Order: sequence, then structure tokens, then C-alpha cells
Amino acid sequence: MSIAASSALALAACSDDDGGDVDLDRQSKGAMDDFAADSQFTATEAFTLSVLWTEWPDLPITDSWQFFDEIEKRTNVKMEVTTIPFSDAVEKRSLLISAGDAPTVIPLIYTGDEDSFVSSGAILPISDYVEHMPHFRKYVEEWDLGEMIDNLKQADGKYYMLPGLQEVSVPVFTLVIRKDVFESVAGGVPQTWDEMREALVEIKAEYPDSKPLADGFEAASLLNYAAHAFGAQAGWGFGDGMMDDGSGKLQYTAVSEGYKQMVEYFRGLVADGLLDTESLTAANDGSGGGSVAEKFANELVFAASGSSGTAIEFAQALDATVGAGNYEVLQIAPPGGPAGQVVEPRNFWNGFMLNSEVAESEHFLATLQFLDWLYYNPEARELLRWGILDETYMKDADGTITLKPEYSLNAYNINPGAPTDIQSDLGWSNSVFADSTESRALKESYNTPTFVEYIDSVLATRTPRDPNPPAPLDEMELEQASLLATPIKDTVDTNTLRFIMGERDIAEWDDYVAELEAQGLQQYVDLINTARDRFEEENS
Repeated sequence: MSIAASSALALAACSDDDGGDVDLDRQSKGAMDDFAADSQFTATEAFTLSVLWTEWPDLPITDSWQFFDEIEKRTNVKMEVTTIPFSDAVEKRSLLISAGDAPTVIPLIYTGDEDSFVSSGAILPISDYVEHMPHFRKYVEEWDLGEMIDNLKQADGKYYMLPGLQEVSVPVFTLVIRKDVFESVAGGVPQTWDEMREALVEIKAEYPDSKPLADGFEAASLLNYAAHAFGAQAGWGFGDGMMDDGSGKLQYTAVSEGYKQMVEYFRGLVADGLLDTESLTAANDGSGGGSVAEKFANELVFAASGSSGTAIEFAQALDATVGAGNYEVLQIAPPGGPAGQVVEPRNFWNGFMLNSEVAESEHFLATLQFLDWLYYNPEARELLRWGILDETYMKDADGTITLKPEYSLNAYNINPGAPTDIQSDLGWSNSVFADSTESRALKESYNTPTFVEYIDSVLATRTPRDPNPPAPLDEMELEQASLLATPIKDTVDTNTLRFIMGERDIAEWDDYVAELEAQGLQQYVDLINTARDRFEEENS
């Protein structure tokens, strides 16, 4: 009964809106009267919707993509895109939003990306309108995500982005290893970072020219998934730097004992030639594993950060050197550490924000319905990944999806060599929309059997950490926090790498902490904890 009650309350929290100032009688042009969960959205009157599109260097967008034509055919909605390059997407996006020039739909938004735009009124408080988004509400309830949605709330009690929903949540990035080498040289797959170190030492002895561990994402990926095992947050998961101190209060992770232990651990790997330092500093332009894939292929690296796509890239590189069938690449659960066999909290994936000007649009309700279908309808999600049923792919009675032989999905090594790639040639499986919301079945449909094993291993052997308690800031606090946090974070980033690379002695740790305190660290911590106390009081 308590579970049912909490689910009902969570769903109510998703929909306890006042509808804003929207006049739905005047702003429902093109909307469906009978739009409901698991139904197809088709605008009753065609309209055009502007979308911000991040362009990856190896996947240039083309007007001829079947993706655009088919979406328009099914929904009566034409996408008009503004493109920004991956290399500086965050900066370009911020400039467009701040200048009031952003398109209506702003995709590829992760939780926290919206924070800096709330106080300006540039983005829509979308929680006011989710009552008109039946797919979103259905899967928040079915996948038990209501409490996580509540944590999206800003200081005004509203949330300003809708995330991609995941039926099962495992770290997207983790370690990808040469399983055959780890087994033959080091005796098996490491389960902890201490075991990983022992294995790297043995591999280094067998392959003396190697630096067997690498990252490839400016250290941000490696530190992200490793930090949790040390009881810290780092890299991509650093966030605002604040984390639960165990008592319900928040502490700054980068001065915690766990963060220091993590830094010391990786410093030791660098000192012993076990960690490829180039892979910690080379810029990541979004084009893939790059030089790390080459080192993997040439047996200079045997474990590196990556996703399921990176694992495929490493395998393709090894095919050309070691030869197919002569190796085994495996994505493994992030190793455990002093904090236990833990991984990141259950998480969302990328979603979207809306330019607040959409609230003036005569197609406002139709826009909400279209995005609800695009992001959360199961058939739409399958369409975005695979293309058109019975044209680009087939589906058995048991739900098994098979790409037709004349089509490939090279990003996942499916039907390599087929004349038409559904991603680069047709626009399906694009990174702007396709990765957002996924059922477990859809996630498994395009991944390798080893990735399915990876999901099982994480769910069976690792425990997600509890999310940090929310501490949303009001407008004045956001401004103060930004002024304090940016220089502090710059100091953290610079010195984290300096310590790890050996450019700064770990004996100077107390001096580093003092430098942060001189930049106003305590003031920042007090600011966040004040917001935390207020939110707890108002939402207890």
C-alpha cells in the first residue's frame, strides 16, 4: 500500500500544475482532442517546429534524411533545424538561449543543464503542462521514476526540462577491456580497483611497451565512473560538487577524503606507467575513441573508458590488427572500492527544454503532444532507433528486431558492408533523439549480447548510490553560486589532473584545500546547505 501511495503521490507531483497563463482554447491549433498514452500523434493541421540540432563531426546532417520525411509524414510536423557543432555545443547553446534566439525545442539536455536559464525566464516551466503529456506520465509511473522527477524541481517547485526515461539504469560509460588478455595474463576480470591495479601490473610485465589503462575523454569519463567506488563525485558526474555527507547535509566532494583517495590511486597508476597520460589530456571532439582505439588495436592499451559503441569501435580496430576471433572485448561493471560495490545513482538520459516563447504559440498544445509522442511513445522510440517497420527492419512475434540485409547500422556493427546505413544515410539512430528514452527491450535490441551481460552484471552485483538530497537555489542564490562555483571548479579541475599526472605533489593537498577556501568554498557550501534546509522544510 505504501508503494502504491508513493507512486500516486509522485505522479500527482508530476501534474500538480496551474497550467501557467496559457489559453488552450486559443493555443490548441493542430492538437488532437483524443490524444492519449500509446497513441499516434498526428497534428490535425500541419505546422513547423524549430529544433536545435547538435552535429557530430562524423555524422553530418542532410536534408535528404528519411528521418525528417517520415516524422513529418506521420505527425504533420515539419522540423526546421538550427545546427551547432559538437565541439562547442554547450557554449553555442547558451549564447542562443541568452540572446533569445534559441529554437523552440532544445534537445540533448541533461539534468542540471537547465539551472542557469531558469531565473532569466528563457525556458518554459514545463512541469506546469505535463498533464497534457500522457506518455510521459504513464512511463514515469510504470518505471517508478516519480521521486527522481521530483528531484528536478527548482526553488520555485517547478521543473524546466523533461529527461529521457530509462526502464533500467546502468552506467553508460565504464571500462571496456580485452577480456582474453585479462584472463590469460591476470587471471580474470577485476571486481575492484585494487584488483584492477594488480591486473594492470601483470599486463604491463607481459606487454612492457604498454600503458594498459586509458581514458580518451579528458579524464572526465574515467573519474566519473571511478569516483563512486571511492565515495566521491568527479568528471562528468561532478555536478555542482556537492554530495551527501551521510547525515543529510551536503559537502564539497573535491575536498573529501574519498576524492583524495581517488586522486592518490590514479596518481599511483601514472607513476608506475600503468595509465596512459595522453588519454587524460587529449581533447574529445565527439568523433569516438580515436587514438585510444588505435592503441587498443596495437596492444598498447588493454582497458579504457567507453560505452557499448566504444566497445564496438575497439573491436573493429582489433579486427584489422589482431584479427577477428583472436580477441574478446568486454564492457565490465565499474570496479568497486573503499565505498563498496557501488555505482552512480539511478539516472535519466538526455531530454529537452523548451524556449519559453512557445507559451505564446497557437500550436502550443500540439507541440506538447508531438514531443510527448516523440520522446516517450514506444513506437516512436522504436522508429527513431530502427527506421520504418518492414522497410528497414523486421520484427518477430516475440519482439526480436532484425535489420533487413540491405541496411546496416555501422555504429553498432550491424550488417557491416550493407549498401545503406540507416544512421548516416537515413538519419535513424541519430544521437539527438534516438538515445533518450528506452525500455530495456529497446536498449537490448541494438546492442551486442555482451552488453546485455553487462546490464545483468551491473544489476546483479552493483548497488546504485542514493541520489544526493535536492537543494534547488532561488534566483539570487543561483547568481551567487555561479560566481563562487566557477573559479572553485576551475581550481579543482586543474589540480585534480596535476595531482594525478604528478605535476603537483600530493603532499600539497592541504595547500590545495586552502586555495579553495580562499576562493570562498565555505561560503558556497553554506549557500547550498541553506537551500537544502529550506527545500526540506517546504517539502517535508
